[in-house]
Amino acid sequence: ERQKINKSCLLNSIEEWKSSRLIVVGETILDQYAACEAVGLSAEAPVLVVKELAKKNYIGGAAIVAQHIKALGASCDFISVVGQDENAKIVRDYLDSEGVNYEIITDPSRPTIFKKRYVVENQKLFRVSHLEDHSLNKEIENELISKIESKAKYADGIIVSDFVYGIITERVLNKIYQLAKRHGLCLFGDLQCSSQVGSITKFKNFSLLCPNEREARIAMQDKDSGLELLCNQLIKITKTQRLIMKLGADGFIAYDRNEQGNLISQSFPALSVNPVDVAGAGDSLLALMSTGLAKKQPMMLTAALGCFITSLAVETMGNVPISYTALKHAIELL
Repeated sequence: ERQKINKSCLLNSIEEWKSSRLIVVGETILDQYAACEAVGLSAEAPVLVVKELAKKNYIGGAAIVAQHIKALGASCDFISVVGQDENAKIVRDYLDSEGVNYEIITDPSRPTIFKKRYVVENQKLFRVSHLEDHSLNKEIENELISKIESKAKYADGIIVSDFVYGIITERVLNKIYQLAKRHGLCLFGDLQCSSQVGSITKFKNFSLLCPNEREARIAMQDKDSGLELLCNQLIKITKTQRLIMKLGADGFIAYDRNEQGNLISQSFPALSVNPVDVAGAGDSLLALMSTGLAKKQPMMLTAALGCFITSLAVETMGNVPISYTALKHAIELL
């Protein structure tokens, strides 16, 4: 009510996405979920013993952001780096089956990022990661930049989905800045550092940044300030036009500027009261926000749509793309 948003506004907005075209740059991750049965405690050590029953692969990282965009009806070019291994083939086959346009470079010096999660009755026990996080060598970096350049002139915006595993180097980021300025592109950024070392503040003058509270506090080296002060300081340092501050079970806060250039904010709730798996919520939100803002849609209207896609994303185990049809149906149930 405060933002004068209704069901008709929401439904009309998603129809405009079909003409949107975005580039997604970042790490490709193959996520595997292993469903297990708890057997008991080991007699050798105080550890839980599980029996693996079944396993299923999901595409993650920047790749799932590209899939979300395609599923929402927009066009997307996904540019990334994988290893010379079987997991890279799984990724390519999956993207082919989903109809995602991609330019994936093979780097023999690093494996395709693989994360295996062990789950008992929808409860994650632990994760094992197989990866190398060194920065790209000059040859691979040049190839990546070349592919971004070739797609930029046809795009409305570039999404940088950085998991801090060495793909988004300083040189790659500087080239993205240059291309955005040359072609008038929007820049959308997310940097995830749950178990890595990174800072969202390396993204400057973006159209939108989407950190969670923990990532923001790490970047600002600030664990004590109130949330409002933290967000204002982050916006000031990064000079981002807009900000989404993700708050987990408490939803998120959207920041924009009014016609006078002053910051305005609106909190949005988490619509799902019993989430199954929260892993894909941030990726789906980044994809939807970028798709809407690339078509110059209002920030708060697009953020309201973000409430729906995140609620759908957390209702299934694994990171799966949310389709235009599923999103439309959720809105129609209002």
